[in-house]
Amino acid sequence: MKGFFALFLLLLSSCGGWVPPADFFYAPITSGEYQIVTYQRFSDTTSPVHIYLEGDGNSFDGHGMPTADPTPAGTFMRDLAAMDSGPNVVYIARPCQFIKSPTCTTCDWTDGRFSEKILDAMSNLITDIVKNRPVVLIGYSGGAMISGLIIQRNPELNVKKWVTIAGVLNHAEWTDYFDDMPLSHSLNLNTLPQILQTHFVVRHDKVVPNELSVRWIAPNKPIFIENATHNKIPTKEIVF
Repeated sequence: MKGFFALFLLLLSSCGGWVPPADFFYAPITSGEYQIVTYQRFSDTTSPVHIYLEGDGNSFDGHGMPTADPTPAGTFMRDLAAMDSGPNVVYIARPCQFIKSPTCTTCDWTDGRFSEKILDAMSNLITDIVKNRPVVLIGYSGGAMISGLIIQRNPELNVKKWVTIAGVLNHAEWTDYFDDMPLSHSLNLNTLPQILQTHFVVRHDKVVPNELSVRWIAPNKPIFIENATHNKIPTKEIVF
């Protein structure tokens, strides 16, 4: 019993103190070079799988320097997944968040956060999880870019809908806007996937400026979220 309690505390601390609902199970999965944290709930073999992709997390500190651990401080996407009433729901962290695999390097959460090896690992993981079932992909912040690239690069995935939340959808224009170093080891999403899609944009977002968001998602219309910031979005505002 003591050993079980110690293990529970270890898992709890590794996931930022977040306690999942009783019907979710914690499942770290090895894909490509990484062990990737997931939380899953399945109760129907044919219904769509709602997949929530985490944002970039704690990639840089307040001085613009890369951090040693990209694990997100907030629980927004985990909370959103936990609130989903669908029968099949999966939360997927980004590689090197929560669990730092031996292969993880700073590049994996900085200029290579959208690299081919990251995308291959995420794509293969999703393909294995969904097992040919239809998919709804929900991506937050940099997870929006990941989800869009996965859709473009994996036409065999049966993605019925794509949802982005405060999404970075063109990292070259994004870094240029802030005069930041380009993400030189990352692939870019230059055109949007041609599928059903919904884009939530935080009004006056200081991390992903509205003028970029509106241009990226055109001709789609944004759903603006009021009284929020990029890192503090009320889960009740996300309905799709």
